[in-house]
Amino acid sequence: MSPSAHAAAHLAQLNVAALRHPLDDPRIAPFVEMLDPVNAAADGAPGFVWRLVGEGEADATGLRPAGDDVVVNLSVWESREALWDFAYRSGHLEAMRRRREWFERHVEAHLVLWWVPAGHLPTVGEALERLADLRAHGPSPRAFTFASSYAPDEAAPHLRPLPPGPARAARSAPAETSPTV
Repeated sequence: MSPSAHAAAHLAQLNVAALRHPLDDPRIAPFVEMLDPVNAAADGAPGFVWRLVGEGEADATGLRPAGDDVVVNLSVWESREALWDFAYRSGHLEAMRRRREWFERHVEAHLVLWWVPAGHLPTVGEALERLADLRAHGPSPRAFTFASSYAPDEAAPHLRPLPPGPARAARSAPAETSPTV
């Protein structure tokens, strides 16, 4: 892959997790306490581009597009390696190790990755569509996982074009990457 092909695409990721208890339950408090530091680490991580947050909020835990008890994490990264390093080689790993304390065990795919044109910020609807595609059809260049990864050039036919009009700044919205990967 040429450097220009890599720069033309960023990696979007969505993960979902069903809470064992409401966010205000004391049993979830350790997770809630980790949100700000983990999100700050994501915001400053090499290769971080953007993360979903609720309007006027610091994170996306108040958004429930996948169900009343399901929290979502939607973010964009410059590369697969940047996301991997954050998820598995930072303080985020401690949150992942403890996820069973706070979240139900997954019975189907809960994480989906896909390439987007650099500058495109995916919507929650787009992200949930990619997760549904992965669940229905398995990994493909359109929707994949870390274990079944595809390069940007393999996914080129599935990249969504940017809408007409001025380009959106990559860091135009506050960031969110909750420890639910």
